[in-house]
Amino acid sequence: MAQLDLRQKLAILADAAKYDASCASSGTVKRSSRDSKGIGSTGGSGICHSYAPDGRCISLLKVLLTNFCIYDCVYCVNRSSSNVRRARFTPEEVVTLTMNFYKRNYIEGLFLSSGIVQSPDRTMEEMVRVARLLREREHFGGYIHLKIIPDAAPELLADAARYADRLSTNVELPTDIALAALAPEKKPVEIRKAMAYVSGIREASRPEGRVAGRKQPTALAPAGQSTQMIIGADGADDAAILHRSSTLYAGYGLKRVYYSAFSPIPDSSSRLPLAPPPLMREHRLYQADWLMRFYGFDAREIVAGGEDGLLDLAIDPKLAWALRNRDRFPADVNRAPRELLLRVPGLGVRSVDRILQTRRHHTLRLDDVARIAGAIDKVRPFIEAFDWTPGSTLDSAALRSRLRPEPQQLNLF
Repeated sequence: MAQLDLRQKLAILADAAKYDASCASSGTVKRSSRDSKGIGSTGGSGICHSYAPDGRCISLLKVLLTNFCIYDCVYCVNRSSSNVRRARFTPEEVVTLTMNFYKRNYIEGLFLSSGIVQSPDRTMEEMVRVARLLREREHFGGYIHLKIIPDAAPELLADAARYADRLSTNVELPTDIALAALAPEKKPVEIRKAMAYVSGIREASRPEGRVAGRKQPTALAPAGQSTQMIIGADGADDAAILHRSSTLYAGYGLKRVYYSAFSPIPDSSSRLPLAPPPLMREHRLYQADWLMRFYGFDAREIVAGGEDGLLDLAIDPKLAWALRNRDRFPADVNRAPRELLLRVPGLGVRSVDRILQTRRHHTLRLDDVARIAGAIDKVRPFIEAFDWTPGSTLDSAALRSRLRPEPQQLNLF
């Protein structure tokens, strides 16, 4: 095989990394111990664009250390039996690329994953070496996200947590049955064991006390850990997917669960679907996930209205819930508790908090709510104000038709 230069390796291994969605950099802290003599920050713009929950655009060099892999996961384009062009970086090459791209202001950090070569320990050891060289030799203070290899030794996972801002261990598929069928070399118990270990060492590293009323960030992997599920490669419905996400959040303190719509791959197995799921399904799952994390929704109630266990693709899950629970509305913006206001379609967390703050000083009218929320059409049928009551407008069919966005308003990408 002809020797590949660095540019060719980058083209292959950056393309191979595109299927991993779990690379947002929100939640990190500045590495002050290195700031006085180092370079790098967690703000900027560059190659691979992701978005933090606050809307900030972030940029990462997103690559695999290698796309060689000893595993033969059916859904993976880099599986051992796949006929793809292969490449492998040395740790030094990844460090060189990262520093060169950062100095040119192309990136603000690194997202590094890898196929499994030789063994989980050997692969994890090389990934940790990249992070260690960046931190200790190059004094790089920017963002680093490392993918955890579940079967790797605990001491390697601890080293990864010391050097990285965020770690992620992909559960891959929503159910253990699907994982056993499509990725038999990957063991669900080992994935959960790795996640539990990372969660434990992170919490043990958290300083006592609080900052601005919140827990202190952990010393290890301060931006937390995340995971990813592939959607549509197996028969799991949205109820099963959200239930798995809920247990992951509760059990391992995850920062994020990412959802990646299955994309058909070359020379795929007959066990995989021929067509990808609708991109809107992925979008609805992210919306539902947001409701669980920030709005107090339980996974079971979000999909309770779908007999097939799927989210409604035509309207967002919060509106779908409100239309199924009309008896809970209208909510009086001057008296309703925060928990109910958070369930009003069109009201976000910040809007609800502003409503609660404002109503302490004066009675809210509909115009006040419109100014706070920024838009009132979606909100109006579900609230009461001093000068407004929706009366008989709460008809589910009519509201669904009126509040359903036009096709050009749907943000699919």
